Amino acid sequence: MDHFYVVDFNRKRRFILLGIIGVFIAGFIFMQANNGLLWANDSDEVALTKGDAEEPNVALTFNISWGEERVHDILKKLKQEEVQATFFLSGEWAERHPTIVEKIAEDKHEIGMLGYRYKSYLDQEIEQVQKDLFLAQEVFSKLGYEDTKLLRTPSGHFNEEVLELAKSMGFEVVHWNINPNDWENPGTENIVDTVMKNTTNGDILLMHASDSAKQTAGALETILPGLKNKGFTFVPISELISQAHAEVEIVE
Repeated sequence: MDHFYVVDFNRKRRFILLGIIGVFIAGFIFMQANNGLLWANDSDEVALTKGDAEEPNVALTFNISWGEERVHDILKKLKQEEVQATFFLSGEWAERHPTIVEKIAEDKHEIGMLGYRYKSYLDQEIEQVQKDLFLAQEVFSKLGYEDTKLLRTPSGHFNEEVLELAKSMGFEVVHWNINPNDWENPGTENIVDTVMKNTTNGDILLMHASDSAKQTAGALETILPGLKNKGFTFVPISELISQAHAEVEIVE
């Protein structure tokens, strides 16, 4: 009798059962993606890639790993539109440009880390990754930002081992889900179109303030007021995390 239900099902009922199971699995995957959780393989560890899809908040983030010219125009645009963003800085860059880091903080923008050297963590042994993160912590601490716990991995590369290490060191790993590839300079209109057409509630926008991003400041002239006109509110990453934190804890 242990196998009664299996034997008693005819082919039609089996198809129905498989269909129900399939819908359940698909729905589960969709909900986790909608909650902004990104897995590394089959790990329970997660990286934030989106905030609360029910709230019209978006986070504008900038990566900086080299150069000192483009960031000033970007800061000016943000100030004009009264937008608070989150800047992810490599420790090596911050060490060389402490006055710019100070300017970013003075303008009330949030600061996160890009590690120390901008080199993929998947190309390094985990001990090297740990050393890189310790170096970054040391730099930001010396600059007066010892409470910096937001981490974006170089090139967005990570796996289960990297996520576990980051968590053990107290970091919150932040990814993204809107990427106009502005560092490739695809044209101001292309950058604007990608952001304006694809941004939805809770999205994390990846842009760049390194000197390679020659068209970013120009694109912001349209993007900043444009997203506001669509009803979005710009918030720092920490606010998105506070909204999504309950979901992250449940999944873990």
